[in-house]
Amino acid sequence: MPKLELICEFATLNGGERSMLAVLGYVVAAGFDVRVIAPPSGPLADELRRRGIEVAPLMLRDDTDRRLPQARLREQLAELLQRRRADLVHANSLAMGRLSGPVVDHLGLSSLAHLRDIIRLSRQAIVDLNRHTRLAAVSEATRRFHVAAGLDAAKTHVLHNGVDLAQFSPREPSGFLHRELGIPVGTQLVGVVGQIGLRKGQDVLLAAAASLALELPDMHLVIVGERHSQKAESVAYEADLHQTAEAHIPGRVHFLGYRHDMDRLYSDLSLLVHTARQEPLGRVLLEAAAAGLAIIATEVGGTSEIFPPDRAAARLIAADDPAETARAIREVLTDSPLCRRLGIAARRRAVEAFGVERAAAALLDHYRELICLGTP
Repeated sequence: MPKLELICEFATLNGGERSMLAVLGYVVAAGFDVRVIAPPSGPLADELRRRGIEVAPLMLRDDTDRRLPQARLREQLAELLQRRRADLVHANSLAMGRLSGPVVDHLGLSSLAHLRDIIRLSRQAIVDLNRHTRLAAVSEATRRFHVAAGLDAAKTHVLHNGVDLAQFSPREPSGFLHRELGIPVGTQLVGVVGQIGLRKGQDVLLAAAASLALELPDMHLVIVGERHSQKAESVAYEADLHQTAEAHIPGRVHFLGYRHDMDRLYSDLSLLVHTARQEPLGRVLLEAAAAGLAIIATEVGGTSEIFPPDRAAARLIAADDPAETARAIREVLTDSPLCRRLGIAARRRAVEAFGVERAAAALLDHYRELICLGTP
């Protein structure tokens, strides 16, 4: 039974963690002995233990909540990896890929680092990542960006995320969300889902919605997600969202925080609007598409790989453009046949290319190849 070490950075269940969890059952079923090196407490550790997966504690911060120096983290990681000589190491994020690159190279371990972000990297970060045996980018856009910055093109492959097409499937609206919010069942709910932060562009949606407030009086906004960053600008950004909502669309913007029932929630939305300023391959877009929800999304990063323009599976718009966002919302919400067509085409696209079985099979192919490469 091949031994696999998965390294995770966050204690929470964000897109990268949820994408990893979506395929983890398939990895275990394929005969891998999996251990996850991760923060020892929080939603991720709880979910892993519920599934019977061992969690090896990775302590990223000291007692004052300061991140430990990179050298100390690498020492800690090396100790964990040496205790259980694995056949393969998989770093589940770009940051963990950078952290672990020199460690796995020094220990002579086969490894895969996942690239789930499109961000500028230092020259040293590129060097650290290139020490892995293989790199997996969640989209061609992500791969292209990082290869242009210096990542080894021969090592860097595209590995799209997948979504459970049974869990996220078209359902009739139940009205539960309307009842929860205390609003009439006929109210049109426009959702935006993602971490609260400038990159996700919730401010653009609020500006667009404010311009439509009088024209579409039955439209309410549902903002799902929470802020993780403690930086002053992130705190201010979230506060500004609340102030804008109260000043320009009072009583019609609902901040729901993190939700565990997204598969159920999608069915009560009329429309998903994804106003991200950058998006390697939005997991929320895969989920919403699988749920058969009409989608408006900014044409950034890997989004056009999910929704190629010739498939008409989503309404693609420019980033950072409240006016175009407002026009698209008006167009979709006031044209019921268009809204239905978008939802049907989105589901078809999810089934065609983004089922979790396909993603798991592709990942397992990489695992097996890497284990063979690492076998003397």
